[in-house]
This record gives sequence, C-alpha cells and structure tokens, in this order.
Amino acid sequence: MSLPLCMGGLAVAQVRLAETAAGMMTRDVITAGPADTAAGIAAKLGEHGISAVPVVDAAGGLMGIVSEGDLMHSFGLRNAMRRAWWLDILAEGEELAPEFMDYIRVDNRRATDLMTRDVVSVTESAGINEIADLLTHHRIKRVPVLRNGRVVGIVSRADIVRTLARGGGG
Repeated sequence: MSLPLCMGGLAVAQVRLAETAAGMMTRDVITAGPADTAAGIAAKLGEHGISAVPVVDAAGGLMGIVSEGDLMHSFGLRNAMRRAWWLDILAEGEELAPEFMDYIRVDNRRATDLMTRDVVSVTESAGINEIADLLTHHRIKRVPVLRNGRVVGIVSRADIVRTLARGGGG
C-alpha cells in the first residue's frame, strides 16, 4: 500500500508502508565493546562520521548505546565545576603533579559507564511507520536492529529519509 507524502500540498514521495528495517538498515554497524574508553569511542565516531555506537558483548548482544551526547556530558559546566571543586579539595594549597592533572583531565570512563542501557530497538520485520514513530516518540536518532538479541543493523533517521527519497524502496 502506498500513501502520498505531502509537503505544502505537494506529493514529494510515495512511501510503501511495507518497507521494513531489513531493507533500510545499515548492515555494517560500527560497535563498541564494554571496556572501550570514552576517548576510543570518540575516535570511532569521528573516524566513521557517525554519532553513536551500540555497545555489544563478545557474542554481539546489545548491552547499550553511546552517543555524542553521552560523551559530551562529562565536559558540561556542571561536571567541570565539580571537577574543579575536587581538585581544590585534593590540592589544599599544594601543587599537584602535572601527570596527575593530565590524568584527571582525561575522561577515562568506559562504555559501560557512559552507555544508555534501556535501548529502544527493533527487529528486521519492523515497518518504516513503526520505526518513524519510535524515533519521534522517544526523541532518538537511531534504533539498533536485533535478531535473536544480536545487533545485525541500525536504522537512523537518515536511512528513513533515503528510503522516502527513493519512493519507499523496492
């Protein structure tokens, strides 16, 4: 079944409501392991031009997801003020070793410390309308696609837009 998608009264694409995650998803998913550091995850995001990575166990099972926003929390004003307070307490007028200061400035947290654990995900059979509703309702940018609890793909807002642009695929 196709329905016209209208924008300002103009039909811009025909969307097939039967389009599924399997047909839209990115299959080569860049992932992180539970022990990956914040710096390592940030490097992956930058290297691959992506904004989040699913965190998976050794068997590929979904444990959580780390986004750019999760990485940025540690650099917010509130955390910077908390870090400065702790440094004042630790130093108490003493000069702290430069190596210690460098260590404190680096975010050494692991993926398991940073990740969102309650991840919205879908199966390969989820339809485009269901996925779009999930993204909108939960105000998220992507959903991992699971098969038997293992990550087999990811559908982002960009994937949905590409599907709409080509007229719903297939």
